[in-house]
Amino acid sequence: MSTTITQELPLHGVRVVDAVDGPLQSVGRILADLGADVLRLEPSDGSTARHEGALHGDVSLTFAIRNANKTSVAADATTEHGARRVRDLLATADILLVDGDEDDQRARRLDRDSARAANPRIVVASLTDFGLHGPRASWLGTPDVHFALSTVLSRSGLPEVTEPLLPPSFLAYEAAAAQAAWAVILGYVQALGQGEGESIDFSVNDALVQILDPALGIGGSARAGESLMDLAPGRPDSRHLYPIFPVRDGWVRICVLSARQWQGMFHWLGEPEEFADPKYNSTPVRFGAARTLYPLIGAMLATRTREEATEEGQSFGVPTAGLAHADEVLRTEAFLEAGAFTSLEVGDVTPTVPTGMFELDGVRSGIRSTIGAVADAAAPLPAPLDGPRPIWSPSGPLPFSGLRVLDLGVIVVGAELGRLFGDYGAEVIKVESREFPDGSRGSLDGSEIADGFAAGQRNKRSLGLNLKSDAGRAIFRQLVAESDVVLTNFKPGTLAGLGFGWDTLQAINPGIVLSESSAFGNTGPWSTRLGYGPLVRASAGMSLLWSYPEIDGSFSDAITIYPDHVVGRLNAIAVTALLLRRSITGRGGRVSTAQVDAIFSAMADRLALESVRPGSVSIEGSIRGVDAPRGIFPAAGDDEWVVMDPVGEDRFRALATTIGHVEWLTDPRLATAEGRLANADELRSALAGWTSARPAAAAADELQAAGVPAGQMLRPRDFTGDAHLAARGVFGELVHPQRPAPLMTNLAEARFEHVPQPRLEPAPRQAEHTRELARELLGYDDGYIDELLEDGVLQVHPAALPTPAPTPTPAAAPAPLQNA
Repeated sequence: MSTTITQELPLHGVRVVDAVDGPLQSVGRILADLGADVLRLEPSDGSTARHEGALHGDVSLTFAIRNANKTSVAADATTEHGARRVRDLLATADILLVDGDEDDQRARRLDRDSARAANPRIVVASLTDFGLHGPRASWLGTPDVHFALSTVLSRSGLPEVTEPLLPPSFLAYEAAAAQAAWAVILGYVQALGQGEGESIDFSVNDALVQILDPALGIGGSARAGESLMDLAPGRPDSRHLYPIFPVRDGWVRICVLSARQWQGMFHWLGEPEEFADPKYNSTPVRFGAARTLYPLIGAMLATRTREEATEEGQSFGVPTAGLAHADEVLRTEAFLEAGAFTSLEVGDVTPTVPTGMFELDGVRSGIRSTIGAVADAAAPLPAPLDGPRPIWSPSGPLPFSGLRVLDLGVIVVGAELGRLFGDYGAEVIKVESREFPDGSRGSLDGSEIADGFAAGQRNKRSLGLNLKSDAGRAIFRQLVAESDVVLTNFKPGTLAGLGFGWDTLQAINPGIVLSESSAFGNTGPWSTRLGYGPLVRASAGMSLLWSYPEIDGSFSDAITIYPDHVVGRLNAIAVTALLLRRSITGRGGRVSTAQVDAIFSAMADRLALESVRPGSVSIEGSIRGVDAPRGIFPAAGDDEWVVMDPVGEDRFRALATTIGHVEWLTDPRLATAEGRLANADELRSALAGWTSARPAAAAADELQAAGVPAGQMLRPRDFTGDAHLAARGVFGELVHPQRPAPLMTNLAEARFEHVPQPRLEPAPRQAEHTRELARELLGYDDGYIDELLEDGVLQVHPAALPTPAPTPTPAAAPAPLQNA
């Protein structure tokens, strides 16, 4: 293994051919930001995506952002010269990203068989809405259709409003892109390790079930492990979890989840006597008192501005954030100082755009170049970059077999990141202590292992270790020296405060890879601000957008845990990329991400448009505009809904024919999108009459068969009978000894040709494996382990403690016989 540093960005030299014209172009952008040589393959007259999305004049800001750091390459595969050009390009590639159905892929010479003929070791990732196989494989997807089918819609909105609320449309495909990029790099390391090609059948529908606001798996600490599988009809009222209060100039959200945070809130309120009882240190008890407590908080905050409330809350140790508008986000000094935004030249306009999602080795890795005009189809193909190739040698059949990971992560991001490596073979050691328990261990029913924790922390072992002690830090040093990866999602500075800053970790083990994640990143005035996902959504401008436009204060993002699962995938991608670089250089690396940057990246084209056309970003609601009739429509039954999205004349004609309103086809008022929007109420009324007479699934089936994008609103409990998800193997059963029955759990992130299904070992009880890890990894004998336990350096689960011998007691006299 060479120790010469030949490059800085971790995917330098990995060539990706990106032939994605649809909404998943950000997959290639993620890989490009990490240094991959991404060649954007287009027809000689340019991709249709160059004219779609957020447009400023005839310039697509969406295309420019999603394709930054890529190089345009043109080829017309329908000609002999173009087909040969495509084949030559694939011969030099490591990864092919392609969308469209199988017939379309074959026509472009980009199907798996054509790619393999050109390059037997290539990784072919097919990125489609519903996958290449399964009952819904031919369905048409849009963000709103995916919100319905992923169950997100069933939880979005307020219970007092009859109709659910469609979330902001940008969330769907940008969240799915992170899952797709993770599947791609997972397939790539599998191919490297096995020395053969890999094919990936990726479905947006599968992905959003697992990543946007997943019904299964780990949830936020405020949910305390509560399952979503038994939600009743109607939207759950979750506003008490992360409440929002009006202030003089807008709105403020607070998160009070720990006893320490409650004490700060209590002092901030002036220590009201009715809440002095220590029982209010319990989160469920406080939630139960919300009708009395929240009016007190609201009255106090009503006299303050957002800035005043936020600064006071933070000073009392109460996580607090103001709800920002998109235009305010672009002017927020904290984000500007942190380097969250840059400018991008797109045609004759220079919008402000998010820089990117990764900080690598202390430097932001984001936009380095624009894609520019379509390349000349006769120009020579770019030569592959010189340099050594990554090496990947797992010790077993799973791609991360032999990798040792020290997992210091907590709650959702921490759980997900470690789990992704444990699922695929890594030895993941969850380092924790009873003094600072993982917030995701809580449960409303008092269970030691809640359903969410069981799923989110599977395939790990738990080491009870007091890192506040000198001896505990010495043990951790020993573990770092013999490990590959350290995972954290502490507030910046916390790890260094324990004595394990990046320089120290590097000195212990030059090959170590460190992953960090926080609310607002490592730099800027908000870097040490207390933050949770709901506060980040508020600060980033997203919470204001997730509301009913006609109802002031109807914010509906309380139950969601976005972007935690997305950030977990992003860090997993970057950690894997750094491990690939290490295989060449021998040098480890450090990735840091901020949750706020993940949200900015999802909103990137909206923010860019806002920067050049102020007022562009507004609340969408469930009636989307652009064309009509779109949105949510009632179906037969109680709280049953179907979403449809017939944008364009062809889909409107298909809709009119399907629902028996052929007179619409000759009505001049409805000949254009503008005309249909002007008559939207009439169209919606007729369509609601048709849908309300049918079960939602039947309505969606009939519309999709006619070529109209549509989907029924699923609830989590509907997953058990969903034929498409079953056919694609999205779910499995997880057995945990602390749970009364097997749990339904997420399986693989895509359908792979060779990557095995994830392992399903049970999540650990706290400090459950301390003794065996001390013996195996540290070489300690039982006597020394007992000393460390007695000193509080090591900790074990109570079930692992020896049972004390019973104290002898005098024999009791026989009890007298009782009369019958």
